[in-house]
Amino acid sequence: MSTNKIDGLEPWVREILRCPVTGATLVDAVGPDGEPELHSTDPERPLAYPVRNGVPVLLESDARPL
Repeated sequence: MSTNKIDGLEPWVREILRCPVTGATLVDAVGPDGEPELHSTDPERPLAYPVRNGVPVLLESDARPL
């Protein structure tokens, strides 16, 4: 059973995902709507990326500032 909030994502894939804007590491989180998302760890420009149907949407246009 996966311990990631993004079920079905292989651990090795999860490890290589990075913020497409800053290159920062992404961490599992839950958005204000209760849905899973990924948060950028960049201290100067933290962004949140949605996860739709178990797939991270790493598009700057879909990101929201944290």
